[in-house]
Amino acid sequence: MIDSKEASAALAEIDDIVQRVKQSQLYELASLAALWWGVLVFAGNLVTWAWPFYARYAWPAVDILGVGGLIAIRLLTPSQIQGQSQAFDVRIVLVFALFFAFGNICTDVLGHFGPRELGAFWPIYFMLFYTLAGLWFGYAFVAIGLGIIALTLIGFFYIGEAFPLWMAFVNGGGLILGGLWMRRI
Repeated sequence: MIDSKEASAALAEIDDIVQRVKQSQLYELASLAALWWGVLVFAGNLVTWAWPFYARYAWPAVDILGVGGLIAIRLLTPSQIQGQSQAFDVRIVLVFALFFAFGNICTDVLGHFGPRELGAFWPIYFMLFYTLAGLWFGYAFVAIGLGIIALTLIGFFYIGEAFPLWMAFVNGGGLILGGLWMRRI
């Protein structure tokens, strides 16, 4: 027979294990997403650096492939994070639509950003939400987000014409390294 203190301790231990499993599942999903976006962003920045004329075509392709890949990762990854089902959730598409709409309002309507400003704004904007997610889901998100934001700002102010190449390694490479790091946590 176990007493109520032992039962409470056992239940607390079980709850702790459940929470760690949920966090590891979340990190698994997030690491796949970070790797996917990292490869795409690396390629988009390389195109922007090597063939600036084609950047106007590369970035919409990166965004479409990125969102499509996230949806595929979510649907194809067996996970029950926080009791979520595997069914397609239209709210994911709406989140991305609102995210990109707000970003475009800021850069095209309010700001009239040039290529260099766009190259800094979008990574910082993405990483803001990545960092905010880290406040709920774990320090890896915060570290990756703040690191990429800091390196983006350093590059914006101190790197000249090679800024898109810098961003390929900082943003794309940072997401890839972050995705690999989350797989080890």
